[in-house]
Amino acid sequence: MPAEASPRSLEIARQRRMGLRVALAVAIGLSFGIGSGAVIPFLGPLFAAQFLLGGARPLPLAKAMGTVGLILLAGQFFIVMVGIFGGRPVQMLILLGLFFFLCFFLQAQGKGGPAIFLSLVISVMVPLLDLLHGDLDQSMIMILFQGSVGGVVLSWLAHAAVPEPAGAADKLPPQAVALSNPTARALANTAILLGSVTLCLTNSAFSSAIVIPITVSSLLLQLDLAGGARAALGLVAVNLLGGVLASLAFTFLEIRPSLVLLFFTTLLVGLILGGRAAMASPLGKVYGGALTTFLILLGTGLSPLPTSTPESFSTRVFYVLLAIAYALCATALLWSRAPVQRRVSSQG
Repeated sequence: MPAEASPRSLEIARQRRMGLRVALAVAIGLSFGIGSGAVIPFLGPLFAAQFLLGGARPLPLAKAMGTVGLILLAGQFFIVMVGIFGGRPVQMLILLGLFFFLCFFLQAQGKGGPAIFLSLVISVMVPLLDLLHGDLDQSMIMILFQGSVGGVVLSWLAHAAVPEPAGAADKLPPQAVALSNPTARALANTAILLGSVTLCLTNSAFSSAIVIPITVSSLLLQLDLAGGARAALGLVAVNLLGGVLASLAFTFLEIRPSLVLLFFTTLLVGLILGGRAAMASPLGKVYGGALTTFLILLGTGLSPLPTSTPESFSTRVFYVLLAIAYALCATALLWSRAPVQRRVSSQG
């Protein structure tokens, strides 16, 4: 009679299953997006990775519909906002700042979960792309719809391919950290993210560099997990790893462009980063950020979307380096080291 599996072996098996689901979803999603000529091919895989890393069980239909509805509602709000305040950047930045503050305030209270990052991605991506490519105004909602529904479908397909064993307990994500002074932290994070968005809006050299504010927002949500200088250094190294892997993947695909090569390259990176992102520890969130960086860099590098100025892939990698350096310096200056007050469920 076989011995009962130890809790550690069960945890490793759970992590491998989640990592394999993430790898399959991002590989299929990015390959399909590039092959079909999607304008923003990384959107569906990015959403799918967030859904899969949120828990070991498939996304319930009601929650999936609510998530898609929230994404479309947020997207429509920012499209209308750009239409009204596109020629008045000060007013638009004020409204963006209010939205950023709400997101970061909820996060500083340990609430919101993965919805915080998805909301920040939409609030950054939609205004910047809408201003840079005015012809996307009418199709932006359809792009968000396809991306969000595609993310849900990819997550369901991944669960169908790698199902969770019957009776296995769903391991909840690590508990979120609530700060004793969430208002101060939210104001600091808002100022930092708004600074990166302002750079993209006011400097033509960075007008298409959406990877900068998205990387900054991802880092701001991760840096709370760093308990010291060594942990922060490790966090930076892991995020840089996402950029390095994207650069290597892009080089291979430039030499030999092929959807098959794209699939297996993305699958390999998904296994490397996705498996670690599935860890039930704060470090898992850091590897999830590295996977986000990889998808955005590679997706924008292969996207058919034209930019206002020619950009090499090395330029985009430089944007990631700039975003990391900016986020670290800004948090060192603006963050007050408020003590942690309590831990609350990340589902809150």
